[in-house]
Amino acid sequence: MTQTATPRATPPAPVTQLSSDQVNRYKRHLILPEVGVEGQMKLLNARVLCIGAGGLGCPISLYLAAAGVGTIGLADVDVVSPSNLQRQVLFGVSNVGEDKVVAAAKRLRDVNPDCNVVEHKTVVNSSNVLDLIRDYDIVIDGTDNFPTRYCVNDACVIARKPNVYGSIFRFEGMITVFAPHLKNPDTGEQGPCYRCMYPEPPDPGSVPSCAEGGVVGVLPGIIGTLQANEVIKLILGIGRPANGRLVTFSSMDMEFKTFKIRRDRECPVCGDAPTITEPIDYEQFCGAPILDPKSAEETAREVENAKSPKAPGSAGAAKPDPSLDARGLPPGYAFKPDWEVTPRDVKAMQDRGDEFVFIDCRLPNEAAITAIPGAKLIPLQQLAQRFDEIKDRYQEKVVVHCRSGARSLQFAQALRQAGFKDVKSMAGGILLWNKDVNPGGPQY
Repeated sequence: MTQTATPRATPPAPVTQLSSDQVNRYKRHLILPEVGVEGQMKLLNARVLCIGAGGLGCPISLYLAAAGVGTIGLADVDVVSPSNLQRQVLFGVSNVGEDKVVAAAKRLRDVNPDCNVVEHKTVVNSSNVLDLIRDYDIVIDGTDNFPTRYCVNDACVIARKPNVYGSIFRFEGMITVFAPHLKNPDTGEQGPCYRCMYPEPPDPGSVPSCAEGGVVGVLPGIIGTLQANEVIKLILGIGRPANGRLVTFSSMDMEFKTFKIRRDRECPVCGDAPTITEPIDYEQFCGAPILDPKSAEETAREVENAKSPKAPGSAGAAKPDPSLDARGLPPGYAFKPDWEVTPRDVKAMQDRGDEFVFIDCRLPNEAAITAIPGAKLIPLQQLAQRFDEIKDRYQEKVVVHCRSGARSLQFAQALRQAGFKDVKSMAGGILLWNKDVNPGGPQY
């Protein structure tokens, strides 16, 4: 993914009075005493940066543009892929393969020509974050990875910018405002920052992404519009900002909960004696890359498949991924011979008629998407309850597979600890199987 130089958010000329067209456009705002003409001009003169133009960034920027926020910056380096369309409401099929910031900007300008949309096609990291946020009044965190979240947090604290934070996973989301330079409206104390809530990042790989765990399509709209609402309140100076409060939402229970969060006086960024006064190496701090190479590869493959002409009757004509090596593994894959077998090895075992126990440790809903014939479904989460189904086969060869190889390794480790002699995980899971052994099979 290529990056472009970060443009400056040069603001348009200040709005000092509303035109007749603007009075007509914003009249539902103007009749609100809390907004009125003065408030609408505050919105038109405001400068807001949305970091991330995906699930959260789409509804956030859409509603801020409609509300008349005068300058909206969009920072993202990704392109639109077909799997985005389930929840990223700024985009359509015609946008697949386009840079998200370009496609989003075009849509926002159509929603409201008053809106000056600034496109930042860039990875947000320690080298550019302070320059990026400098020209904006408010920063919105719509990101999906821990290095960027810590990076955005630290920069906002250093630059004294409100950070309107939101996150989503499966059926749940959360939102708050991190702004230690502002007072908690309930206590009069300084508010917390992201590090006050999460002093240390989780272990790499321990928290599944939306790509791994899924997200219901409407959830980003719910959380994103709540973030947009906080931004509007901050611009207008009305209501109680969520500074010092974490609001969670469960779509399954249709329930909101509010938790008080306080500033940590020992926090290295916003505490009484901060030790972090400039951005650090966040990939090293989190032990994870800002850009997940697997996610980038998946996006590129989705776009390529969507753009490739499909001739009638071409089903089944797919060929194995040419980027795989002689063993059928992706470039740079750290194969563990004591713990893994390749999908090609498993296919060869099947073709020879070898006797072995083949286990699929995914969830039933995943197996309904794509499955390998002959594999017995025992979800990792149910291993303890269903151990009796396989305990007598501890002397046989066992192969376990999952989506991409992480859960099957955990399953294999558990079986070895239980006394199984010959257990291995299928490297790369069914996603690699569907690239090599069953090319054209579903990737999810």
